[in-house]
Amino acid sequence: MSTIKACLFDLDGVIVDTAVYHYKAWKQLANGLGFDFTEHQNEQLKGVSRVRSLELILGWGGVTKTAEEQEILATQKNTQYVEMISHMKPDEILPGAKQFVQACRDAGLKTALGSASKNSMMILEKIGMVDLFDAIIDGNKVSKAKPDPEVFLKGAEALGVLPEECVVFEDAIAGVEAAIAGGMKSVGIGSPDVLGRADLVINGLSEMSLEKLEAL
Repeated sequence: MSTIKACLFDLDGVIVDTAVYHYKAWKQLANGLGFDFTEHQNEQLKGVSRVRSLELILGWGGVTKTAEEQEILATQKNTQYVEMISHMKPDEILPGAKQFVQACRDAGLKTALGSASKNSMMILEKIGMVDLFDAIIDGNKVSKAKPDPEVFLKGAEALGVLPEECVVFEDAIAGVEAAIAGGMKSVGIGSPDVLGRADLVINGLSEMSLEKLEAL
């Protein structure tokens, strides 16, 4: 019998894909400063903080700004991003995500969200999935970024389960490393070349099943 009692999910790239909104908001900012920002460059910002992302973008554009100006630009970008995601709809849930989270609950497993995003609650409300999580640990409740396991350890604590009884679903290397550091099993969503340290790698939650969960 499997010892798994809980599933912890990252939000972005696992439940929904907000990357497109980050990209649009950064592109708007770059264009406003007189240069372009490509999708290839955007890929390099995956899992990178907003402040560091801005530094990279300004570097690519050859633009120098003071710390104060950078703070204003970062805030401007976030305001634009929040405005975009405030219009998200349930049809933006990634294939199979809602069904798998529901299947976990139906099977008696606890579920939590573990995301660095401070906008997690708003996104879950917009896509109608708030009630599918027993605990929501987001950027408002943690101080350390992944690969530090804080977000997942707090999730396990909130669910009342031990780290070794948890499986983490992540699309970023930092997230998989956070799961490993926390003593949890992990399922990587994406490429095996990138997420090879996960216990299992799939293309999306549409490929996940309770049988695969039991086999971890």
